[in-house]
Amino acid sequence: MRPDPDWLSPEWPGVTAFMTTRGPNFGRKAGDPQQARANRAGLAELLGARPIFLDQVHGAEVARLRPDWHDDNAPRADAAVSTDPDLAVAILVADCLPVLFAAPGGVAGAHAGWRGLAAGVLENTVAALCDAAGCAPADVKAWLGACIGPEAFEVGPEVVAAFGRQPLAQDQPGFAYRPNPEPRWRADLPALARERLRAAGVGDISGGGWCTLTEDSRFFSFRGETLGRPRGRMAACISLR
Repeated sequence: MRPDPDWLSPEWPGVTAFMTTRGPNFGRKAGDPQQARANRAGLAELLGARPIFLDQVHGAEVARLRPDWHDDNAPRADAAVSTDPDLAVAILVADCLPVLFAAPGGVAGAHAGWRGLAAGVLENTVAALCDAAGCAPADVKAWLGACIGPEAFEVGPEVVAAFGRQPLAQDQPGFAYRPNPEPRWRADLPALARERLRAAGVGDISGGGWCTLTEDSRFFSFRGETLGRPRGRMAACISLR
């Protein structure tokens, strides 16, 4: 497998980090599982490390990668930390927000849909990375990949309430009010992620700004599948060099 110039990546020294775009499918449940397995294996050469994908469940658990893990015994978690240059963190992406982290001596990645964000997956990842790498949150860099954008992600009052906001008929941080005709909001996952990362002590935050649903020629999208778009999952990966 060769890197595609269309892939997204942070400009970080000391790590290899990127998010793929529409092309190779890495989701074993979203296409040909054998081809997905082969595509996952192809990432190893690019990363210089073996990528370990998680069994993502929209939660807030963080795993510390182990060399005995592989596709068939992956941990049920939505984030992972690695301090081993031979083990790369790999996050499947369709519409939820992938967040990659780098710190001196460690890397991490998180799958952050609205449920995971509200449950604290990013705060848990920062804490786990700092513990594993022996650093402070101020030493951590975070990069936001592509997800469903704020003009496309409509949610109800239960999502607004999950973030501690009052479900009122008005704009609130991270939520733009759009009656339809019932009260609805457009949720801004990157803005919500930045808010939580800053509260966790992370100051160096970059990325964001791509929409997996509306940029239909560039990204796979879980919601786009219902509109007849190709099925597939992208990968957001990071490893120490």
